[in-house]
Parts: sequence; C-alpha cells; structure tokens
Amino acid sequence: MHNCEVFVKTGISFADHHEALMHIGERMVQEGVVETTYPQALVNREAEFPTGIQLEHHAVAIPHCEATHARCPAIYLIRPETAVEFFQADDDGTIPASLIIALIVTHPAEQLKLLRQLFSQLQDPVFCESLLTAPEEQLSALFKSRIFISSPEKRSEGCI
Repeated sequence: MHNCEVFVKTGISFADHHEALMHIGERMVQEGVVETTYPQALVNREAEFPTGIQLEHHAVAIPHCEATHARCPAIYLIRPETAVEFFQADDDGTIPASLIIALIVTHPAEQLKLLRQLFSQLQDPVFCESLLTAPEEQLSALFKSRIFISSPEKRSEGCI
C-alpha cells in the first residue's frame, strides 16, 4: 500500500474550471495535505500550463502545482455532475473534463512516473468508463488498484 491518500467527490457542480480548482485547493487545505499557498498556486499553474487531456472517449484534467505547496502526497479524484471545461494541455482549445484528477506532489522526481502510469491506464477505455460509473465509495480502491501497481521499480515512500 502506498503512502498516499486518495480523496473522492462525485456529483458536485462547478460553473467553470476556476471554481473547480478553488474547490480542490480549499478542500485540500481543510484536509491538511497542502499549505495555504496551494489554492492560488494551483490556479496560477493551470493558467500557465493547462492540464485538460482528450482521451479516446472522454476528457480528463490533471491539475497540479509545485511540491513546495504540499505537506503530504495525495490525489483528489472528482467526478463532477456535468463536465467542466478545461483548457487543453496540447492545444489552444478547451475540452469537457468528465473526470478531474488533482495530484498533490511531495516528491517531484516521482511525479513523472505517476503521470506515465496514469496516462497508460487512462488509455484503457474500460478503466476510464469504470472511473466514470463506479459508486463513489469504490472509486478510491479502484483507482489505487490500477495506478499504484506494486512492483520493485514503482515502490516508494509516497505515491508522488
């Protein structure tokens, strides 16, 4: 088991991506996993480096910011009631993200490994669909079972 808490929220509505980011920031401050500087750092990072990604059948957003704003590793998985428009990471347009996966990074060197594993698993339409349809109480375990695969090269003190 990895030393990384996975928070989950489903059925929440946001007017736009900024509201979603502020929610993430405020919730993670309340949970004690980030510094009070985190919410604004998250918004600033998203403005400079958008995180919306169009997959084969769905779109996701993977907001994150620098490790200096984190206290402990965590992931906040959000399945909004309706898709939230995020700017694309590799384009000037926007995409309707039906899943938001916020990464709270404490070990920047591990971030790339986590992102690779995450992208690899998100390419599987069955896994993506399961994240979008599973009951809220099962999402954390489902996510961990596919993303935190236990192998010698993937073991670390934290998830990220």
